[in-house]
Amino acid sequence: MKPVPPLAEFIVLIALMISLVAMTTDIMLAALGIIAADLGQADPGQAHLLISVLFAGFALGQLVVGPLSDSFGRRPVIHFGYLAFCIGTLLCLFSTSFAAMLAGRVLQGLGMSGPRIIAVAIVRDGYAGRQMARIMSFVMAVFIIVPIIAPSIGQVLISLSGWRATFVLLLAMACVTWAWFTVRLPETLPPQNRRPLSLRNILSGIVIICRTPAAIGYSICAGLIFGPFIAYLSLSQQMFQGTYDKGATFTLWFALGALSIGIAAIVNSALVERLGMRFLSNLALIGVVVGGAGFALLSHGASGPPPFGMFMGWLMFNFFCMGLLFGNLNALAMEPLGDMAGLGAAVVGALSTAIAIAIATLISDGFSGDVTVMPAGFALSGLICLGLGLLVSKVQQAQVP
Repeated sequence: MKPVPPLAEFIVLIALMISLVAMTTDIMLAALGIIAADLGQADPGQAHLLISVLFAGFALGQLVVGPLSDSFGRRPVIHFGYLAFCIGTLLCLFSTSFAAMLAGRVLQGLGMSGPRIIAVAIVRDGYAGRQMARIMSFVMAVFIIVPIIAPSIGQVLISLSGWRATFVLLLAMACVTWAWFTVRLPETLPPQNRRPLSLRNILSGIVIICRTPAAIGYSICAGLIFGPFIAYLSLSQQMFQGTYDKGATFTLWFALGALSIGIAAIVNSALVERLGMRFLSNLALIGVVVGGAGFALLSHGASGPPPFGMFMGWLMFNFFCMGLLFGNLNALAMEPLGDMAGLGAAVVGALSTAIAIAIATLISDGFSGDVTVMPAGFALSGLICLGLGLLVSKVQQAQVP
């Protein structure tokens, strides 16, 4: 077996594998309307489907890649995922209709589920509990560079070569990361620890996971929090350009929000082993609720949109809280699933993504230019998560003899 690469290289590689999701989403945010119009979609409001169907394919792919990786190892399934992603990217690159573009985006989503989900399983193979949360925080700190720079890169590519150039870059990024993974990262699930692939084993594993309060409870929390975040990604250009007339500097304001997540991830990595995942998650959720509710109350009854400075202040504070939540909620959900990390990552990811897509679709379809819907959505989701976290803790305490 090849030696595991040094920790710093391991973190960067895992971050790049996970960031394929963010890159595939963010690099074309500035061009969603352009792509839809260029491919004959008359209704500009349907441009958000380019994001929604991507995550639909992603949610479906998670159900497959996790069990397969528990049976055949992590590496073969990641190879298959990268292959599917590259084929989907080529379909998008050469698409001549909106339907073909959506089909390519679904295939991209299916493919990127391999590197994204199994990367988490690989981390769980080697780390547990607060150590895993700390590693995931470092991963998030590196990962967040992608959404900071992706919209700017996309805007430059689109202005120089058109929107199809973004798919050329996605293809190149996938191929480089795929080659790096192939050469440097060994198999982390030895044959003796693999689970035979059968419907019975998969179903029995899912039953065990569903009977694990922390796994299901924190997966639902992750979905509730990620839903408004996906809606923000889909609507960000409309809000900055349509509501605040900041289209020319959109990428700058978007990057500031992403930077807040990165700073929080670094802070989390320094504090999580001392303060614990639950404490930091609860603190962040309280911040999400108070910040969102406060913004909505201050904006109530105002004529016109809330001041842009107030909106950016809320956004950066809220995304700082999100940076504390992303790594911790995943680690809390995965903590009791060490012996079935692949299937566990699949169930956790699929459940949270399905919930997130439903919430994001509701917010996106109901958006009419009023930015207050975003803070209100985050606040409501955060409040439900706080109650659900309390319920999980009580159930866990009741199960202790």
